Amino acid sequence: MLICMNLQQLAVFREIMNTGSVSAAARNLNRTQPAVSASLKALEASLGMDLFQREGRRLIAVPEARYLLSETSEILDRLTATRSNLEGMRNRVRGSLRIVAMPGPSAYLMPDFVSRFSRGAPDVRITLSTRSSPQILNLVAAQSFDIGFCDLGLTDVITENLPDELFKMLRITSDCLCAVPRHHPLAAYSSITAADLDGQPMGTLQLGHATVTDTQNAFDEAGARFNVRVDAQYFLPLFNFVEAEQICAIVDPLSAKSYLLQKGQAPGIKFVKFEPAVPFGYALVTPLRRPPSLLAKTFAEEWLSYVRNIVDSSLGICAQ
Repeated sequence: MLICMNLQQLAVFREIMNTGSVSAAARNLNRTQPAVSASLKALEASLGMDLFQREGRRLIAVPEARYLLSETSEILDRLTATRSNLEGMRNRVRGSLRIVAMPGPSAYLMPDFVSRFSRGAPDVRITLSTRSSPQILNLVAAQSFDIGFCDLGLTDVITENLPDELFKMLRITSDCLCAVPRHHPLAAYSSITAADLDGQPMGTLQLGHATVTDTQNAFDEAGARFNVRVDAQYFLPLFNFVEAEQICAIVDPLSAKSYLLQKGQAPGIKFVKFEPAVPFGYALVTPLRRPPSLLAKTFAEEWLSYVRNIVDSSLGICAQ
């Protein structure tokens, strides 16, 4: 015999067991008494056994009914929890989010943004990791993270042996700024050219990055000497040397914004528009073969909007 029970019948059965009567169960479930009686009879018919002894209007549960109640309660409670979890996921207040970002943004901007994004959602579990851009693409391609944020300076090198169909990449391009000590004569300029920096001690990313090549080309075209004194894996360490008045540096807007947010009202560096434009590319990367959760999708959209706002307001950074 095929036993066929539905969740509505189980809910009616549990309410009858808890209240001890059909009429009380009907009131609690906001249903008519005949409807509740019919649901109970249908459940008993599907099981091929009576769950209660009828003595007038009294219902006396048989032992099999007490066993079914324990199983029913577990099923319905699990369903309630599942429904609650799914509602939380739908409302972006429950779930998990695994994010990996390059060192610059992950030092300040990303943690600050993630903190504000997850505020009011204590049931969201966050993993925030820092890796190099080549590592980020490999990790996202392996589906180890939901979202990756990296730069595009080494994209051609990175993707030589990494098939494009493994990840989806959304790109944002910005123009670099020139970081100079606040009391440097160039800090008063509205824009700084490669010729203005001829022979000046400079800080830069390490050789092989597209930004270094583009900066060198800008100096070459101006007939200026690109005097590299310090190179680093990412821009933030260079700001210590700029503050010490040892170098100037061509840097990206996110690094500049990170610095200003950390220093508050008394920054030791002035950021000035640099000409000719030296582009810097960012990429938000997600696994292509695994659709994002609603939480990950919302985070990606809001983070990209946040980054675009910083890039679009880079002149505001220069005014600080």
